Amino acid sequence: MKEFDIWNNKKKVINTEKVVRFFHEREIWWCSLGVNVGFEQDGKGEEFQRPVLILKKFNKDSFLGVPLTTKLKEGKYYIPIIDIEDKEVRAIISQIRFFDSKRLLIRIKKLTSNELEKVKQSIKDELF
Repeated sequence: MKEFDIWNNKKKVINTEKVVRFFHEREIWWCSLGVNVGFEQDGKGEEFQRPVLILKKFNKDSFLGVPLTTKLKEGKYYIPIIDIEDKEVRAIISQIRFFDSKRLLIRIKKLTSNELEKVKQSIKDELF
């Protein structure tokens, strides 16, 4: 059973935080995704977190991001991008969305420009 009530309380705390996160395109961050409806990607653990790749920074408060997974799912919406701690990481491009920077927790890694361009090209090829 999904823990909507616990996430709702956590989300209220996140929303009131005044911490400014300095982030950039190409970075992968642990991000509080929360508990979502149906097949939308959920976060895990006490912080309801999941790694997210920042595709496009709009301003200091928001960005377009794509959730990541280490589950080796196959299909055109799971794009292999990089290995982190000896685990293959895939971008779940069907879950691309707008994020507020208040959801960012800890920076994990920064992709090279070439690595990000490969991800963006895969997104264009599969979604457009």
